[in-house]
Amino acid sequence: MITYIIRRLFAAIVLLFVVSAVTFAIFFLMPKLVGASPETLATRYVGRAATADTVRETAERLGFYDPIYVQYWDWAKGIFVGADYSYGTGVEHCPAPCLGYSFRNNQPVFPDLMDRLPVTMSLAVGAAVLWLLGGVAVGTLSALRKGTIFDRAAMSISLAGVSLPIFFTGLLSLSIFSYGLGWTAVGGSYVPFLDNPGEWAYNLLLPWITLALLFSAQYARLTRAGMLETMNEDFIRTARAKGLTERTVVVRHGLRGALTPILTIFGLDVGLLLGGAILTESAFSLQGLGKYAIDGITNYDLPKVMGVTILAAFFVVLANLVVDLLYAVVDPRVRAK
Repeated sequence: MITYIIRRLFAAIVLLFVVSAVTFAIFFLMPKLVGASPETLATRYVGRAATADTVRETAERLGFYDPIYVQYWDWAKGIFVGADYSYGTGVEHCPAPCLGYSFRNNQPVFPDLMDRLPVTMSLAVGAAVLWLLGGVAVGTLSALRKGTIFDRAAMSISLAGVSLPIFFTGLLSLSIFSYGLGWTAVGGSYVPFLDNPGEWAYNLLLPWITLALLFSAQYARLTRAGMLETMNEDFIRTARAKGLTERTVVVRHGLRGALTPILTIFGLDVGLLLGGAILTESAFSLQGLGKYAIDGITNYDLPKVMGVTILAAFFVVLANLVVDLLYAVVDPRVRAK
């Protein structure tokens, strides 16, 4: 078990390095390969209205004339020890972890990311609990009642939930439940959990349900397929032959065997959402990481976009690491290997 954990930790570190290199290449190497000049890259930091001299000086200060491996080393080193950016008359220090420095706002990106992170985490975690419990429960019942009216209705609703885009269901939910009936809070409001837990849940209730509807549909269909396959295995018949109750057979043996693919996609989905639920945050005007990335794209502020990308990649890798470790808990065969 210890060896398994060490291998997964080492693989996660290697994967983070690869992801950082690929992300840097997407933002800096690929534009050069298609003909972008250092001055073109510099305009992403100073904006389109800057003069030619300002753009050229910015390109020199940011090292865009250096070889690409030197640029990557300076950027990666800044994550661990910080970086200094020459800004005209002075030098601005970006403390570690430095994921970029926004010359539009004259401040590092990382503190802004940490300010937005609680909103995104609240949205992702709350919705994840709803879609995991709801999707697994509905999928399990559908598998146990295969061919019944409940099964067909649940799968039909699941198909509709997967098909409908979040910006449609989000705006429709707002118009009906917030502005029409007044049951839920309107978009754009967020209260930290420690300040008022009740208000925190009330403001995020509709975004949770809307986001969970999209994912729970997928989880219900996947759970149903896994349960139908698992419940026909020999060890299920053996468990019933031993005289175990149907609840024990379904929960401890059938559902546990069907959880492996659920854990896989759950880790990926939560990791991606922690990097910013762009459509949901935009639909409900929540000031999270996704909205922060959209603002960076709109304002042509490259460091913001890159900072969100790196943070999202970190969460995806971390979520996959947790899933790999949970495999050893759910599936004893992993521990044996």
